[in-house]
Amino acid sequence: MPETTKDAVRRVKITQTGSAIGRKPGQKETLVGLGLRHMHASREMAATPETLGRIKKVAHLLKVEELA
Repeated sequence: MPETTKDAVRRVKITQTGSAIGRKPGQKETLVGLGLRHMHASREMAATPETLGRIKKVAHLLKVEELA
């Protein structure tokens, strides 16, 4: 398996901008899976296909920034 350095991994910063109140259960669970439990909470994560899929599912509740 090839080694990946921290510099080679793309990273994104996600911030929850919309409330989970009144959302479908799958959307609430996706926010929790991303580590976002409150409004304006932020996380920095690796931009893996799994993470990007979760972000796409609740994109209307998030602000996404790509980190350099």
